[in-house]
Amino acid sequence: MTQADQQDAYREDVLGSGYEVRTLPLRPDDEGDVVATLVRSTVPGGSRRAVLYVHGFVDYFFQTHLADAWHEAGFDFYAVDLRKYGRSLLGHQTANYITSLEDYDEELDEAARIIREDEGHDVLVVMGHSTGGLVTSLWAHRRRGRGIVDALVLNSPWFDLHASLFQRTLGTAAVHRIGTLRPRAVVGKLGVSYGHFLHRDNGGEWDYSLTWKPHGGFPVVAAWLAGVRRGHAELNRGLAIDCPVLVACSDATSNPAKEPARISSTDVVLDVAHIAGRAPKLGGLVTLVRITGGIHDLTLSPEPARSTFFAELARWQEAYVPAAPGR
Repeated sequence: MTQADQQDAYREDVLGSGYEVRTLPLRPDDEGDVVATLVRSTVPGGSRRAVLYVHGFVDYFFQTHLADAWHEAGFDFYAVDLRKYGRSLLGHQTANYITSLEDYDEELDEAARIIREDEGHDVLVVMGHSTGGLVTSLWAHRRRGRGIVDALVLNSPWFDLHASLFQRTLGTAAVHRIGTLRPRAVVGKLGVSYGHFLHRDNGGEWDYSLTWKPHGGFPVVAAWLAGVRRGHAELNRGLAIDCPVLVACSDATSNPAKEPARISSTDVVLDVAHIAGRAPKLGGLVTLVRITGGIHDLTLSPEPARSTFFAELARWQEAYVPAAPGR
C-alpha cells in the first residue's frame, strides 16, 4: 500500500466493531517517520455536525461512552491520537516527545480538513482533555477567523503546573535551559495513584491499554516540558479564541498521598484553581462549569459526577453549538 493509499484508507480499529482508523502521515522529525491516527465511530445515522476529541498526556482515545453521548446529541464522532501517542506511537520514537505544541497543528489541521471537506461536515466541535485542552486552545487561537472550529470543549485543561511557585518560576527557567542543552533529559515522572484508581485490573471501572496509558506514565523530558511551559505562558498572556468555549473541571483538588480517600471525587492531577482562574483568558465567550465530585478526566468520574458532566455538556451545546445549515 502506498503512503497515499494508507492515508485515505480506513480499517477496523483496536476498539473493534463500530470504530475505524486511518493513518495520517506527517512530516518526519529528528527521530524519523511520524504519523498521527484519526479514529471515527461508524454508528449509522450520519450528521452534518461532528466532534473531534483530543486526548491528554500519557493517553489515547478509548472512551467509547463519550462517543455515545455525542451521537445521542446528534453528532458524528472522531478522535485523534496525536503523534507519538497511543495508536500513533512508532517503535523508534520517544513516547509523547515534541519540542513545541505547534507541532500538533499539522495533524489537527489535517483531521479538521478530512472531517469538513472529505466527509462533509459543516459544524465542528473540538474537545480536548488535560494537555489536549491546552493544545486545542492554542490551536483554536491560531486558527481563529478561518471558520475551522465552531465550538471548543475543554475537559480539565492543563493551564499551569500543579506545583509550588518556586517550581513554576525558577524551576521553569531551569527546564528551559536543560531543554536546550539536553532535550531528552528526564526531569519528572507521574505518580501511579490515578491510574491505579481508574483501571479495571485494580478494581477500577475502566479498561484500556497499559502499554499506551501506563499507570506511571512515560518519563517527562525537558524539551517537552519546556514546550508545554511556553504554551502556558502564551495562554496566561491571553488568547482570542473566536468561538464559544466550555471549560469544565472538578470543584476540588487533592493530594492522593495525603488524602487517598478523595481520589474518587477530586482532581489529583491538576490544580482546579488554575483552570478556573485562567479560563477567562481564552476568549470573549467562555462558560465555566465546576463538577462536584468530578475527577481529572470528568468523563471517567464515578457517578453521579459523570452524569452531571454529560448533562452540563448537553445543555451547553444546545445553547452554543451552531445547528447545521438547513436544519
